[in-house]
Amino acid sequence: MSEMTQVAETTDLMVRIDPGPRDFSALIEAVRKGSRVRNENVDEDAHLNEVIPKPWGMEYRIFVDDFIDVWNLKIDEGESTSMHVHPRKLTYLLCLSGQGVTETLTRQVPVGAGTVLRISGGAFHSSRSVGPGPLWLVEVEAPRNKFDLIRLRDTYDRQGKGYEQEHTEVPDLPAKPLPYLPQARLRHRSPGREFDFSVRAGADIFYRRQERDLFHVPLGLTGVVTGELDILAPARGDVRRPLLDQYYLSLALG
Repeated sequence: MSEMTQVAETTDLMVRIDPGPRDFSALIEAVRKGSRVRNENVDEDAHLNEVIPKPWGMEYRIFVDDFIDVWNLKIDEGESTSMHVHPRKLTYLLCLSGQGVTETLTRQVPVGAGTVLRISGGAFHSSRSVGPGPLWLVEVEAPRNKFDLIRLRDTYDRQGKGYEQEHTEVPDLPAKPLPYLPQARLRHRSPGREFDFSVRAGADIFYRRQERDLFHVPLGLTGVVTGELDILAPARGDVRRPLLDQYYLSLALG
């Protein structure tokens, strides 16, 4: 099997990005040069519940519990994230709107509304907005650990540096606890009201389909344990039936 085949496999609804020999070599070299990953303290790293300014735009947490962490990224036109890796966690990138490219160490993947990328731990990647306008992505991470990050190279000179501490409070848009989901918090919309976020039962999604629905992310522990999150993508014509007794994080147009 060639390295290109190892790095990415495409299905109708998802592009799969797995690490290959170049990823392993780059990760080993970065660690040898002193790059380190930290562990998030779920009770102390409160700034992660605010908006995090980035040189390429901004990101903020949509949903979090003890196992899954979900973030909304706004990448401004012409800007890009660092070429980085999460050695210990699985990442899904869901495109809400805009046009972009996600680059690995071996290929480029076009990204547009409805695209789903599954990025295994250890696979380097970088996302860029090609315009017009910003690229809006949702990043689903499991297991939760925002500091599981190593930057290989970066347009903004952040290579080798850890996750940012700077943050901006949004008083009218807090992440609120969900009493029916242990240790969970949800932010109900984006700061500019571009998107709405809600937690819905599968039965509600099935019987009350909405045209503005973009994605439904399962919140059960099965996907965390198996490393396979069965994300539904109605924006791409996905007609699979949700599990009626499962909770989902629903991402919709505002």
